[in-house]
Amino acid sequence: MTNLLELYVKLGGLVLVGFILGRKLPVTVPTRLGQFLYWVGVPISIVSFLRQSTLSGQIWIAPAIAYLAILLGAFLGWVGIKVQAYFRNTVPQAPTQGSFLLAAMLGNTGFLGFPITLAMVGKEYFAWALFYDLLGSFPASYGLGVLLAARFGGGVQNHWQSVKAILINPGLWSFGFGLLFREVAIPTVVEFSLDKLAWSILALSLVLIGMRLALLNSWRSLPQASMSLGIKMLLVPLILGSILPVFGLTGATAKVMVLQMAMPPAFATLVIAETFDLDRDLAVTALASGVIVLLVTLPIWLWLF
Repeated sequence: MTNLLELYVKLGGLVLVGFILGRKLPVTVPTRLGQFLYWVGVPISIVSFLRQSTLSGQIWIAPAIAYLAILLGAFLGWVGIKVQAYFRNTVPQAPTQGSFLLAAMLGNTGFLGFPITLAMVGKEYFAWALFYDLLGSFPASYGLGVLLAARFGGGVQNHWQSVKAILINPGLWSFGFGLLFREVAIPTVVEFSLDKLAWSILALSLVLIGMRLALLNSWRSLPQASMSLGIKMLLVPLILGSILPVFGLTGATAKVMVLQMAMPPAFATLVIAETFDLDRDLAVTALASGVIVLLVTLPIWLWLF
């Protein structure tokens, strides 16, 4: 409980700082900060934390769990759409269906999942979160997520752009470099500086989340968003979390997997929604409310697992 309260103070404080700055600074600042973190900051933190992580032979199952969670979210989202159509006698418009499915599938396993995993489980198991995100969530977001968006939204011309985004993603390249760099001996002062820089980058990531939340001001789609969050943040982690022992995952590794599965919708959902002309209001509402819901659901998952 002490660790959780400390986490809330740190997360809440950094996100609040970002929220205040997002209201005061030009709208270009979050964009520039996001670009810096994407191209420079996050790759550095990946290399640093990989040096301190334990890589077990089972770790390659983490991306498979990520895909299971994403596909289960998509299936339950499809069921949710059918249930709405049955009880309301109307079928949601295609763009709304697309945003609903994306919010039920794709989680913020990087910017938000990484610091929460590090705080609650520790550096030793960080590689599990890394494998889950970089080999699971990220390619699924710009692979399956874009395919769905093209199906429900406007235009299919950006498929190559999504493939290109995956191939040139600096996080993936730094991931490969970090695996090779793990065994290279470096001076203690450099190791110390790299570690502090990595933590500073994670703090900036949380500030960026607050800055982006400050720009989200639509709540008209709260009922739809609530259903998608129920699938993404409650049903999926509960169902898959309960069967993790079948895959040989228990203890700290299972906790990492559940935490990653239970993250709120990713910012990629908004990016994809805007690109393919989906329901932007629904994507925005799911993002903003998901971060708030996490404050309630996080202690539940830590208690259950």
